[in-house]
Amino acid sequence: MNRTILLTAVLLGMFAIILGAFGAHGLEKLVPADAVETFEVGVRYQMYHALFLLFLGLWPQGSDRIKKLVLLMVVVGVVLFSFSIYALALNSLTAFDFKTFGFLTPIGGVFLILGWGILGYHLLIRKLE
Repeated sequence: MNRTILLTAVLLGMFAIILGAFGAHGLEKLVPADAVETFEVGVRYQMYHALFLLFLGLWPQGSDRIKKLVLLMVVVGVVLFSFSIYALALNSLTAFDFKTFGFLTPIGGVFLILGWGILGYHLLIRKLE
């Protein structure tokens, strides 16, 4: 389980860096400044959660069941939250109107909050050695 979590963290982090570089060096020529800022929010939250998963994968005390649940919440949350933000920020570049999927962003945020909340609850009720 820890290997899966760590690999997921590495992939999310790597893609956050790639997307962040694209946003910083290529995107400003394609979309308005406010869209670049929006894009950067998605990158920032993706990286925060890559680091969160890195911690989770390196944490020796957590149960595999809790780690698996937190991993699921975070991956679903990042996909819904960050990727919907990417789509909204790049909306002007496509013929498809991604604003119809704007409702996914807060749902993704709820999943991210649940991931943190589940881990927090587990830490609260579990005696740490």
